[in-house]
Order: sequence, then C-alpha cells, then structure tokens
Amino acid sequence: MESWKSACNSQVVSIYLKKNKILCNTFENQNTNQENIILSNDFYTTSIVPHSGIIIKICRAYTDSQEDFEDFYQEACLQIWKSRNAFQGKSKWSTWIYRVTLNVCLTLVKKKRKRGYSQEIRNEALEDNKAFENEDLNLLYAAIKKLSEIDRAIILLHLEENSHKEIAAIIGTSPNNIAVRINRIKKQLKKLLDGKIN
Repeated sequence: MESWKSACNSQVVSIYLKKNKILCNTFENQNTNQENIILSNDFYTTSIVPHSGIIIKICRAYTDSQEDFEDFYQEACLQIWKSRNAFQGKSKWSTWIYRVTLNVCLTLVKKKRKRGYSQEIRNEALEDNKAFENEDLNLLYAAIKKLSEIDRAIILLHLEENSHKEIAAIIGTSPNNIAVRINRIKKQLKKLLDGKIN
C-alpha cells in the first residue's frame, strides 16, 4: 500500500486548484482595497499552499460530505489568514497551521452537533463521498472517522510522521501519553479495518 502522505498528497493538486479559486473569492469579500487582495492571494500561495495537504487531510477526517469538506477547508484557510499576525514563531509554521485547522474543524463539528447533525457515518454516505481513488485509503478514512475527535487528531499527526514530542506539543499533553494513545488507536483502527468498519 502506498504511504499515507503520498496517497493523500497525490489528490491535493486537483483539490487545490478548485480551493484556490474559492479562497481568492473569499479574500476579495474580506477586503475592499486592491492592495490587500493582492497581499491576501500572495499569502495564500506562499504560506498556505505548501501546507494544503495537511489542511485537506484534517478537513477530510472531520467531514462526511464534499460540501462540508469544502466549507471546513475554506474556513480553515480563512482563519489561518485572519490569525497570521498572532503567529509568534515559537513553533513551526506547519504546527500553527495544524492547530488552527484542527480548532476550526472541532468548532464546526460542535456547531453541527448543536444543530442536530449526527457525526455517525453511514455506508451510503461513504459510497457517495470517496475522498481518494485508493480504496484502502478510503477505508482508513472511514475508520479514522469512527475515532473520537482528539484521537483523530493524534493519528493524523502520527500518519504525517510527526514525533511523539511534536504531537504532544500540538495536543497539549506528554509524549508518553501520546505513545500510549497511539498504540490504543492503532488497535482500534485494526479492529475496525479487520471488520471492514461497521
């Protein structure tokens, strides 16, 4: 099976092309002066696009439909742009992007729950929402979506090859706790995948 990163990243380019247009329109709505629009588009190209793969992966793991995915992605990019001046350089820019994206996804999931939206994934919804051409990757996403919100974040970071120390810094816990949770999450995923989800 091809690696998580390469399989996911091969899908990023086509999604990015569509998202770039959507996001540029959003930036234009946020700004009234042409100079700011140019700066915003430049920011997107230089500061978000190189990390768009992880934004896409996180948003995909917290959504069940293409429409929700696009909304989550657009909101994550917009919040990264809005909060860019709050970045103090105490962590890597990619860590900042991960934190902002994760917070956006968790917030939007909570809002949907308050409106009676169920996060449960039905088999029909999975058939309609194939994120990737690779069936194994689609199954992995379906299994990840069965995890708790925090466990999803941890396993996504692990699959992105972040160290336990890096994951702990993002999540706000100890590296030892992360190691224990990753082992537990792997067992959960294996059980789900062996039973082909459910």
